[in-house]
Amino acid sequence: MDNGKIDRVLGMYTKLMNGQTVCKANEARTYNVNERTIQRDIDDIRNFLESDAENTGMINSVIYDRIEKGYRLETLYKIRLTNCEVLALCKILLDSRAFTKEEMVGMLDKLITCCVPKNNQRLVQELIRNEEFHYVEPRHKSKFIDRLWDIGQAIRNSQYIEIKYQGVQGSTVKTRKLKPVAIMFSEYYFYMTAFIEDKNVRENFRILQDAFPTIYRVDRIQSLKILDEHFNIPYKDRFEEGEFRKRIQFMYGGRLRKVRFQYSGYSVEAVLDRLPTAQIIAEEDGVYTITAEVFGDGIDMWLRSQGDLVKLLK
Repeated sequence: MDNGKIDRVLGMYTKLMNGQTVCKANEARTYNVNERTIQRDIDDIRNFLESDAENTGMINSVIYDRIEKGYRLETLYKIRLTNCEVLALCKILLDSRAFTKEEMVGMLDKLITCCVPKNNQRLVQELIRNEEFHYVEPRHKSKFIDRLWDIGQAIRNSQYIEIKYQGVQGSTVKTRKLKPVAIMFSEYYFYMTAFIEDKNVRENFRILQDAFPTIYRVDRIQSLKILDEHFNIPYKDRFEEGEFRKRIQFMYGGRLRKVRFQYSGYSVEAVLDRLPTAQIIAEEDGVYTITAEVFGDGIDMWLRSQGDLVKLLK
């Protein structure tokens, strides 16, 4: 490039970065060139900004503003997470212990490589290196990410699935035809929630005419087949995963229950975070009376685990 072009490009680039509008006619007069030359310069700036997105972490684009009758810079969106966001996600992934070590290391490497500018990647890697080295994978050692996607596709398309499922240790493998409605994660494991289609199977359940889905650990699904048959759930009867999630933290099936208990521990916030539907209805001398709405029998195990800090009222 000659010095004239360098001056023009840098001058217009500076204006754009400062939020100013660049008018071809004005720039042509300023630099004593024709408008076609200015257009080529603007195209060069646009190409540079697009190629620089990998380093800056955001996509900037030079667009024509019909109202201002000129070109201006617009930040379309950020394509990179900040260093602190990536570090937080890496820590959450490591603490989940949901995947084999091979899968975990691969995902962390991809997350850092794709989302962190190159000059900061080593810094993030150093902050998680020790925890990554000592990572303990789940004992089932199953790789099921592809199966998660298959379940997600069946949910999206409202398709029946047929699974062979190995329950708790020693139980026989069962075949089930299901209506899958959600994928959930809780304490090291991914779960699928689904409605059982076979009425004969449902008759053996403790709760007849159960309006809520059963829960299956994804790593215990030995085989999964997506059927061509579709099901239909009216919108008013749709399964609301978010509402269900508030009320089931322990992934044990069972009826909807309302519990009331007293808590005398150090951090009532921990109880409220553990039970999203919990409400404090009274407090006296550091003893809180709390109500909560929950699904299943897992709440009983949690209450017992709190020892003398919790007293069940109802």
